[in-house]
Amino acid sequence: MLRSILSFFGAIFSWFVTACFFIALTLGGIFWMYSRDLPSHEQLARYTPKTISRVYSSEGRLIDEFAEERRIFVPVEEIPDLVKQAFISAEDKNFYNHPGYDIHGIAGAAWQAVRSGGESVRGASTITQQVMKNFLLSSDRSVERKVKELILASRLEHSLTKDQILELYLNEIYLGQNSYGVAAAAQTFFNKSLSELAPHEAAMLAAMPQAPGRYHPVRAKERVTERRNYVLREMWQNGYIDEATYEAEAKLPLKSVQNGDYPSFREQMPTRDYFTDEIRRQLSREFGQEEFFGGGLTVRATVDPKMQDQAAGALREALEKYDRGLGIWNGTGETIPPEKLTDEASWRGALWDLRVPRDIPGWYPAVVLELGEQDARIGIEGIEEDSDGHWIPAKDVQWARKRLEDGSLAARANVASDLLEIGDVVLVRAMTSDSDGSFIRWTLRQVPRIQGGFMAMDVNTGRVIAMQGGFSYQSSVFNRATQAQRQPGSSFKPFVYAAALDNNYTPATIVVDEPIRVNTPDGLWEPKNSSGRHYGPTPLRTGIEQSRNLMTIRIARDIGMEIVAKYAEKFGVYDHLKPFLANSLGAQETTLFKMVAAYAMFANGGERVEPTLVDRVQDRRGRTIYRHDRRVCETCGMQALPAGRAPVIESNRERVMDAVTAYQLTSMLEGVVQRGSGSGVNLPVPIAGKTGTTNDAKDVWFIGFSSNIVAGCYLGYDQPRGLGSHAYGGTLCVPVFNAFMREAVKEFGGTEFKVPPGGYWVKIDRVTGQRLPDDARGPNVIAEYFRDGTDPDWLSPYVVAGFGEENVVLPWEAGSDSGTSVTTSTGERKVIPKKADFGTMSSGGLY
Repeated sequence: MLRSILSFFGAIFSWFVTACFFIALTLGGIFWMYSRDLPSHEQLARYTPKTISRVYSSEGRLIDEFAEERRIFVPVEEIPDLVKQAFISAEDKNFYNHPGYDIHGIAGAAWQAVRSGGESVRGASTITQQVMKNFLLSSDRSVERKVKELILASRLEHSLTKDQILELYLNEIYLGQNSYGVAAAAQTFFNKSLSELAPHEAAMLAAMPQAPGRYHPVRAKERVTERRNYVLREMWQNGYIDEATYEAEAKLPLKSVQNGDYPSFREQMPTRDYFTDEIRRQLSREFGQEEFFGGGLTVRATVDPKMQDQAAGALREALEKYDRGLGIWNGTGETIPPEKLTDEASWRGALWDLRVPRDIPGWYPAVVLELGEQDARIGIEGIEEDSDGHWIPAKDVQWARKRLEDGSLAARANVASDLLEIGDVVLVRAMTSDSDGSFIRWTLRQVPRIQGGFMAMDVNTGRVIAMQGGFSYQSSVFNRATQAQRQPGSSFKPFVYAAALDNNYTPATIVVDEPIRVNTPDGLWEPKNSSGRHYGPTPLRTGIEQSRNLMTIRIARDIGMEIVAKYAEKFGVYDHLKPFLANSLGAQETTLFKMVAAYAMFANGGERVEPTLVDRVQDRRGRTIYRHDRRVCETCGMQALPAGRAPVIESNRERVMDAVTAYQLTSMLEGVVQRGSGSGVNLPVPIAGKTGTTNDAKDVWFIGFSSNIVAGCYLGYDQPRGLGSHAYGGTLCVPVFNAFMREAVKEFGGTEFKVPPGGYWVKIDRVTGQRLPDDARGPNVIAEYFRDGTDPDWLSPYVVAGFGEENVVLPWEAGSDSGTSVTTSTGERKVIPKKADFGTMSSGGLY
């Protein structure tokens, strides 16, 4: 009997051992089979997650962020214990004790699934397993993935420490609202750093990984609160917080940015503008889009926020002034259906969903709710309704005419209903009293159809301190300062004159301003001055001051358009300028960015300066990977500088033009501002510059500079068309320059332009070009700077001909008896009148 019993139990034991052997063999085979071709876990030791790239102003203030995944990487030693404990309690309370997988957790989850008949299934993945799933595997629910996860988790535990694994997890985990990692989530949900989090806030973050898509702090507030309190209870039971703390924190209401309890981090930053978007465009091209959006770069921008605001305001004022002068109502083109206007909540929600510009200071989106006999009642975004409502009075619409469906214009509006309809979405601004700032009424505004660009930079370093690429970035992201290809018109002429000054011309050289006719494949070309008149023999200085087209063409023909093209390309205005005579008048298109940078080289004495929007770029580890200013400071290593001495900085920049030529041209451009087409400039420091107005005034320009700042502006329609007979660079762009430079001078100052060695001063009659005695005085007397070795007398080049198709009749050849007989540089005898005829000021143009 005993023998039979022993035999029975022996057989059972044998079966059990055999079964265990085959189970182990099977499991071993499964694990061996799935362990082949697994991704390498060793790459996690070199983990470089996608992190936010941040842009800081020149003052060190955060002004923008760029990211595909909003993540801020934080080393594990800088993550507070409270945050670690919250996640460990919520996700893996045995984290510091298991070998990568938790047998008890797996068994518990399996038993719960069996007992509930598969209806209640909870996860049993450890933090290590989640790391492997997030980094190396997919998220599908399958036995194969689970087996691979276990294998890789056990391997990872042998390669990295627990803290390193936790660092990977806490920086990679997705927590909703496009936030990856705990640091970004703390900023997104609470606008706080990790060290500022209270236990209930850390517990809320730890509650999110279970279902970040469903655990929305507003739509699923109760569910998130329950999960948060569960995490707090686990933290108490695990000994991380005491019972009193648990009970106190669990009673607190759920607060978040999304519920309006904290200000949004994004809203505290300036709205994205043309400057930071251009940085994004340029650095994405330089470093690659993936590196820029995910490399965690720290970018120190050159922008001066105060000057940027001034530039934007000055350009907007000019664009709006021109647009209001046209008196045409365009509106926003957006409407809200009548059924959504019945209650305040509906129209506010509908208004918020519309894409209308919200980055114009003082402007608000609004919707027309009611039309009265005279006025219109509006609802304004962000402004509470009062008992009387908000109204647009009739007198505020009487400046405009409505465009009808057939494209024609209606009569000028008399009452609000002539311009507006119920449901129209408009932009409004509060009109206030100049004396005390008190509210007067709401006024209608609109984004102008005309656009433009503005840019200002340091002439010595190339640092762009302000850039505005249009009226409103949110209305149009197209950057007209860097992307718009426009004809510069007469603002290109200084490059022709620079080439001339380097090729035996002087500021006193006489050029004949007479009609020109040139045969071209398209017929006879007869360029004209913008005034339609011609003025006879005229000094070079007067030619640029009065923007004479005929003189410019004659100079370009004399020295050769190939030389002019080389100068334009050397200054970076064009990559390749076609050698057509019309291009001497600015017919070929370029950008404002290139033109302003080129003018900076006039201002700094002829040294190459590369414009930049970025001072420095650092990678995620703080290493500098780009620095703009590569000049060497020779005395910065000294412990102390002698009193009254500034640091000595070696300039190692390329010289693109002779210093004397640069000064001569600058002096002539000062004349443009003092007596010529730029005479509207009114600033307390010396200013030089040049206007530009193209055919039919399709583009108007002004680029000017002080001793340290160069700034430029252009205005025009995106689809070029004429701006009207009274549109000139001097009337539309000079006011923008004035408004900006008044503040720039306060900020940066300005001095007389530096006179380089290598020349000497001579008094000249600026009308005739004649040399005058040193003690000469009078309105036409000007001191010119001549290069050593040149003689400012009538033996200077005298440019008359060069056009076989012309028939120039000089005044003294028509019987004039008042003049001086001289010998020209070609050996001919010419009679020079005592005073050349010249007429009204002109902004020049392209003809």
